[in-house]
Amino acid sequence: MDDMVLKAMAKWPNVPHCYGWLGLDARGNWWLRDAAAQAAGAFAGGAAGAKGSRLEHAGLIDFIGRNYGHDDAGQWFFQNGPQRVYVELEATPWIWRVAEGGAVHAHTGAPARVQQVLTDEAGRVYLHTSGGFGLVHTQDVPAVADLVERGGAWEPQAMRAADLPARFSYVTSPQARHAARLADTSK
Repeated sequence: MDDMVLKAMAKWPNVPHCYGWLGLDARGNWWLRDAAAQAAGAFAGGAAGAKGSRLEHAGLIDFIGRNYGHDDAGQWFFQNGPQRVYVELEATPWIWRVAEGGAVHAHTGAPARVQQVLTDEAGRVYLHTSGGFGLVHTQDVPAVADLVERGGAWEPQAMRAADLPARFSYVTSPQARHAARLADTSK
């Protein structure tokens, strides 16, 4: 995490968390979700406009990537100074890019070593790596297929997509989880 972020957290320790305003799509793009985007529906599978506006500023994207993490409940967030901005995930917390030779790095640029290859019932490819669990970027599936054909560590295992969040301990919608907790406490 950036030093200035750590200092802000120490200076203002009780800033409320933010839910629903940031999303990560299945291609590793960050999306800013204003009130209109949130009103259009869920980030994953929502109506037209539900994703919001794709972030394109390289400096902001790098800043988010350097300050991206998760809590003990498996909710992923961007630590924006003293405030946690929880991330709505279209698929998984990491989107993996795979080079022809097998080098792997995340949508944030962080390198990783492959530990396990998985596929789901729709043919999507996932990697469990030294950096965590994530979906392979669609453009890199052919590189994974070449590595699988060569054998070795790239031997895929089948798993149902619905089972992945529990198996790899991540929450796709912290906003929905937060809303459900609030509803339970108001009863």
